[in-house]
This record gives sequence, C-alpha cells and structure tokens, in this order.
Amino acid sequence: MSRILAALAAIVFLTLAAWWWPNRPQAADVPMLAERFNSVSFAPFRPGHSPLRDIFPTAAEVDADMALVARRVRAIRTYASIEGNYEVAEIAARHGVRMWKGAWLGSNRAQNERELARLIEIANAHPETVERVVVGNEVLLRRDLPPSELIAALDRVKAAVRQPVTYADVWEFWVQFPEIAAHVDIITIHILPYWEDEPLGVERTMAHVRDVYQRMQALFPGRPIAIGEIGWPSRGRWREDAAPSRVNQAVFIREFIALSREMGFDYNLIEAFDQVWKYKSEGTVGAAWGLWTADRAEKFPLSGPVVENPDWPWYAGLALVLAGCLFILTRFAFPGSGWREALAAGALGNALAYAVCGGVPYAFDEHLMLAVTVNLVGQGLLAALLMRRVAGAPAAPRSGRDATVLVRGLLLGRWRVLRGWRGFAFEDLCFVFAWAAMVLQVMLLVDPRYRDFPFATFAVPLVVVLVGVVLRRLPRGGGGREEWVLGLALVGCALASAAREHPSNLQAMGWTVCALILALPVLLRMLPSPASPTSQK
Repeated sequence: MSRILAALAAIVFLTLAAWWWPNRPQAADVPMLAERFNSVSFAPFRPGHSPLRDIFPTAAEVDADMALVARRVRAIRTYASIEGNYEVAEIAARHGVRMWKGAWLGSNRAQNERELARLIEIANAHPETVERVVVGNEVLLRRDLPPSELIAALDRVKAAVRQPVTYADVWEFWVQFPEIAAHVDIITIHILPYWEDEPLGVERTMAHVRDVYQRMQALFPGRPIAIGEIGWPSRGRWREDAAPSRVNQAVFIREFIALSREMGFDYNLIEAFDQVWKYKSEGTVGAAWGLWTADRAEKFPLSGPVVENPDWPWYAGLALVLAGCLFILTRFAFPGSGWREALAAGALGNALAYAVCGGVPYAFDEHLMLAVTVNLVGQGLLAALLMRRVAGAPAAPRSGRDATVLVRGLLLGRWRVLRGWRGFAFEDLCFVFAWAAMVLQVMLLVDPRYRDFPFATFAVPLVVVLVGVVLRRLPRGGGGREEWVLGLALVGCALASAAREHPSNLQAMGWTVCALILALPVLLRMLPSPASPTSQK
C-alpha cells in the first residue's frame, strides 16, 4: 500500500509540474505602454461564419465587436466593400473609429466591378470615417490579375474619391512590381516574418522589420509607406524556428509597438479576432492571428506576464480525474493492481487530457468535431485496454492481417467479427492507430505547409508503446505483409519529412521521434520470431 500511495503522490506532483511548466507566466520583462493601436484588421466573423459561403455576422454582432475594439484601436482595416447586410463604415463612425476601407479584387472581373463601385460609394458617403481606401489585397501575390488591370483599378478609384488610395501586398511584390507605386498615394507593404520564404524566430523579427522598412524607403524615396499587415500567430505549425504561441505573439506585438514608436510607423496589425473559417485554407495557424480569440476573449495583456494556456489548471485537474478513474476501475476489476498500474494510469490520464486540450478547442466545425470525438473515444478505449494488460489480462496472438480483416468486416457491417473483442481489441486498435499515423505522415510529407503535427491525436498510443518498452511487453515476430507496408511507409515518410524540415524546427523533429516510436511495435513484428525454449532443445 505504501508503494501505491507513493506512486499516487508522484502522479499528482508530476501532473501539476508538467502542466504548469509550459504555462508558467512569461514575457513580464517585455513591457508595452498602455496605448491604442494605430489600426487592426477587422473581420467580424464568428464561429460558423464564412465569407467563402456568404455567411456573415449580423449588424448587432458587428456593432458589439466594434465596441470591443474601439477601446484599443484608433482605426480598423477592412478587405471587402460588399459583405453582409450592414455597412462597417456607419458602425465605425458611431464608435469614433477611423477606417482603411478595402475592396477585394480577385479573378472574377464582374465581382471586381461591383467591389470598386461600392468602395467609391462608401468612401464618398463617409469621408470623415474612411481615411484611406485600399484597392486590392495581395492580388499580385495570388496572380489573380495582371499589373495592368490592377493599375487601371487604382487609377479609376483615385479619380473618384478624395481619400488617399493605396494597394496592399507582401513587400517583395513591391520590389518585383515597382511601377505600381506611381499609381498610389501610399505604398502599403505586408511584413509577416512567420510566412517569409526564410521564416524567422520571434527573437529575430524586429531587426527584419526594420531592415525591410528601410529597404522600402530606399526603393521609394520620399514616398509615404504603411505597414498594412504585421503580426504573429498564437497557435499552429512551426516554420523552421518561427514558433506560433500566445507568448510569442505577445512578445512580437509588444516589441513591434516599441519599434513603431521609435521609427514612426503607419501600421495595421493583423488582426482583431481569430478567424475560424480560415483553417480550411491555411490550417490551424491561419485561424490564430487575432488579438482576441474567436470567442472575443483577450489573448494577453498589453504589459505584464503572459500565460500560454490560461485553462491549464482545468486540464491538470482533468488529467488527475481520468488517472484516478482508470486506476480505481482497474483495481476493482483486478484487485491485485498496485503501483505499476497507478503509474500507468497517471501517464494515460495525462495523455487523455492532452488529447482533449489539443483537439476539442480546435474542432472548428462539425466535421472536425466528429473526427476529434472518434479519436478521443478510440484513445479512451485504448487507455482502458492498456490498463487491463498491465494488470495481467490475457492477450491473444494477433497480427496486422488480423486487424485488417477486422476493420474490413466492420466496414461491411459484419458485427460478428467483434465476438470476443476483449481478447484482441488492444492489439488491433494499436495497429489501427499506427496505420492512421502512417496516413497522416504521408500527408505531412507531400503537403506539409498548413498541416499541424498530430501530437494530441496519438498521445495515448505513444504512452502505450512506451509502457510496452518499460515492461518489455512488445511482441517480436509474427508480422506479415501488412506490417512491412506499414512499417516501411511510416518510418520512410517520417525520415523523409524530417530531412525536408529545417533542424531548428523542434516541433517537426519532435514529431519525427514520435512517429518512430509509433512505428516501433510494427518494426519489432517484422523481425524473426524468437525461438521458444522447446525449439532450442
């Protein structure tokens, strides 16, 4: 009993430490004066809204969002002149907020005409609110229009409005198409160090911002230059050592504001709110650039310490509750369970809590929620089955071929294949998770740009393998074609993916290690079966 109590005490201590350490208060030494931002990108879309599906917020929701940002910003930037049954300029005027009013230009010429006509109408109707107009956003980057058509649109708007006219694009495209400058009043550049062809870690970004701005000043001497988009994501995939996080976002914004005060930037931050709808085209990171979450919660204070995940105490508590449930149920079913089962329950409880933490908040629509739900059910079942095995439940010899036959039968509705499932579900579920890891690893190899590394998706399977290593219970031999295909594909794609990533991408390197761990049981099955004592005689 004393060993069990010691194990339980260790679980509580290690759980609290493991959740507190990455979420300890940070960045308190990076101050920022409490001031209003010059401008922020304002897209008032909430979860369930999407301009791609013409689902817009109501006027009341936009008004509430404007009231929220008005306390922190002098102006806002919008990107389209036609959206929703409201006019943002009218709402901004009621809250004393100025506007960089945009028109969205794409490859649809008829829609472009409507956007430009509406932009001109709004700019002339609200001259005291609309302080400049932005004709097109990253049109040249997307190659939606040739420079000649963009120039024609700029000239048309300049002749029709009194406000300064500008075009906004990534700074490299101003270098590539300097002729655009003659047709605008302000040169609006985007500086996004995370998305650069050579990404920059947050600690190197301010030197880069200064350098780019000075290059633009040298390229366009005497011309007004505005930074139309600048910011940092709070969540998502690393690019080299450019690490999205809430703490890094706070550091970036605070340091940029200090640099702006020094250099007198005319700037617009991207963006006010996390845009859930962007995940379909840009992954998790595309939905995580807001100063406020999609639920309108402020991500970090302007000064003082920043906590990466303010909800970490809840997840730590969930981990302890899950660990306790696993141990109690196992001890009830197997009265001889002791400290080993307690430690296994602690590891599995934390893995399940991590799976919830890394999955549920990012289930942005019903399809992702279904996928997360299925994954969590699978991981929960696998955790319970592992506890049975650690406690001494018998194991039936199984192979990848057996698991494949089972899955095929289930897909065909042959539920009788589940007869006696307690004896083989553990091995088959492990194989299914390994197969899922291989599929996702292939996708990370062929289309990696917007894909997250799926740590949370395989939290419990990783613990399962590590427990098997510690207890020396990973079977050797008995594999067949399925193991060979799965093992070679998972290991090969993991190593190839790692070779494509920069060594400074610690997230990618960490996932490669995880992928190899997940492949270990399959690789051992590919080895010759150990000789039995009888055969050795």
